[in-house]
Amino acid sequence: MAKFFMNYFSFFFFLYRLVFKPSKNPKAFHRTASNIHANEGKLYHKYPSFAHRANLSKDQTLLLFNVEDALLKSPSLFPYFMLVAFEAGGLLRAFFLILSYPLLCLVGEDLGLKITVFVCFFGVKTKSFKVGSAVLPKFFLEDVAVETLEVLKKGGKKVGFSNVPRVMIESFLRDYLDIDFVVGREVKVFRGYFLGVMEDQKQSNAALETIIGSQGLGICDVIGISGFKGSLQYHLSSHCKEIYLVRKADKRSWQRIRRDEYLKPLIFHDGRLAFMPTPLATLAMFMWLPFGITLSIIRAISGILLPYRLSIPILAYTGFQLFLSPNPSLQSSNTRKTRGRLYVCNHKTLLDPLYLSFSLQKDLTAVTYSLSRVSELLAPIKTVRLARDRDQDSKMMEKMLNEGDLVVCPEGTTCREPYLLRFSPLFAEMSDDIVPVAMDSHVSMFYGTTAGGLKCLDPLFFIMNPRPSYNVRVLDGVCGLSSFLGGGERSRFDVANHVQSEIGKALGFGCTRLTRRDKYLILAGNEGIFNKS
Repeated sequence: MAKFFMNYFSFFFFLYRLVFKPSKNPKAFHRTASNIHANEGKLYHKYPSFAHRANLSKDQTLLLFNVEDALLKSPSLFPYFMLVAFEAGGLLRAFFLILSYPLLCLVGEDLGLKITVFVCFFGVKTKSFKVGSAVLPKFFLEDVAVETLEVLKKGGKKVGFSNVPRVMIESFLRDYLDIDFVVGREVKVFRGYFLGVMEDQKQSNAALETIIGSQGLGICDVIGISGFKGSLQYHLSSHCKEIYLVRKADKRSWQRIRRDEYLKPLIFHDGRLAFMPTPLATLAMFMWLPFGITLSIIRAISGILLPYRLSIPILAYTGFQLFLSPNPSLQSSNTRKTRGRLYVCNHKTLLDPLYLSFSLQKDLTAVTYSLSRVSELLAPIKTVRLARDRDQDSKMMEKMLNEGDLVVCPEGTTCREPYLLRFSPLFAEMSDDIVPVAMDSHVSMFYGTTAGGLKCLDPLFFIMNPRPSYNVRVLDGVCGLSSFLGGGERSRFDVANHVQSEIGKALGFGCTRLTRRDKYLILAGNEGIFNKS
């Protein structure tokens, strides 16, 4: 038995290091421009020679491109379907899909796609399907090639064509790449549920022909980009003046776009998986799950029941990393006061106040919003709910500060990406002893936040990661609103914006005016108001 577990762990850690530690030195892309062949007056070029072409007229160019062959660097669509299976269908559906992977490799590409769509979509409720707009855009953006993005920036009407279900790609193409028309295969629906069967390819071909016919009038240049064996070939040869073909070997040397090159910033996204679920990565995840659940229970018990001097070493021994950057000036001025100190943190997970308490090794009271009853019962520190009423919340926070130190996350919700949401200004009126705290966290497998899932499981998913980490940085104190009332030059909004900017500078995050309501409207289609149960 011991030998079995040793072999099991050895194989897991081999997969973990292989999958979650990608190479940092990808080959540089060498651009070339050479014609492959010419046929019947059509010019066929090796892609991306089009990137060297002069700027095109936005009014006289129609660009047709295949999403899988011309836009994405990854040669496989399996990770995106695994995201659909896991996020929309659950763990069992994802497990069944990974078991089906050997069969998908043996059957043909077309049959394999049909089987994959059936496994991922069958029985999924259409109204609750948010994966295409809330989860997949992040992973698609990370897979977009720089070479294709340069082409899309040149202007003109753009038509994206794909063989995968349209519900998976439409939001990504329209919202983040400004694609004018999206053509994909529809998944049949019966009484509000996906049947897992795609409509015939002829229907998407007809839709593409309609778009070309309606947009092609007055267009001088109709340009197509596709693979050598893509289903777009017929339409390219029929309508395009120039055709650019992509070889699979060429895609290996493509470069993925960086975050600062996105046409539109990606601020919000949902889902539990924090990695691209390739077959090997998915296998490593399922191998980790039994031990991850056990380890999370050990970590939770240590953090809840044991004192700081015991829980911190145990958490570190189990792989949890906690980095603290204390502020000596605040520690030296830690004299006895009649009121508590107000710690203002950016919000990364529900565990922010807890790990600030661990870092400072002192008991704190956390102000919470829409926290589940399960999380409240298990929390090792005192938590107090906000009532979403300004006067009532002010009185409650005033009372808590008279009793001791208080932690507040004025963003009101978490943000995974390196951005800060707008800070609610209520805290600026509560105290003149405000301490901004910059927090950042890192996970490799599971996100510890969600907008559309069960929030009571958020802490469990976070501590289930093999090596989760928290970085806590205590900044210089900031005066509250009452210190500026004499001159009348500063409002509570100015104080809140100042604290937001100081935390943003410390973390290197961008400051936004987006709110909790914006996040939930984008990701979940509601305003983020939940029952207290």
